Amino acid sequence: MSGIPNYKDLTKAVATRMNGMRETQPDLMTAFSQLAAAGTKAGALDKKTREFVALGIAVSTRCDDCIGFHVQALVKLGATKAELEEVLATAVYMGGGPSMMYATHALKAFDEYTAA
Repeated sequence: MSGIPNYKDLTKAVATRMNGMRETQPDLMTAFSQLAAAGTKAGALDKKTREFVALGIAVSTRCDDCIGFHVQALVKLGATKAELEEVLATAVYMGGGPSMMYATHALKAFDEYTAA
């Protein structure tokens, strides 16, 4: 699929750049890490469900970096392709054609992270 990034490489590169910002912008990065932890913390919704919500938003806002990180987290949390596809269907329903295009990106990311 032309134009769609390699998600393993993309998330690794972004994580490296974010680590650099931890040195130059420690307050910002600490606050961002706390926000991420609070936004995905298990409560009335479990962590996997919250990551699925984040993925739907990533697809609708067309953020490839976000798609990579949230799919990676979902694979670690045991998400199945069927679950992912249902979340993507809802994202497409809410976001139309552009979300359909980025839903295919999320499927590619899932395939990369689940490949042997």
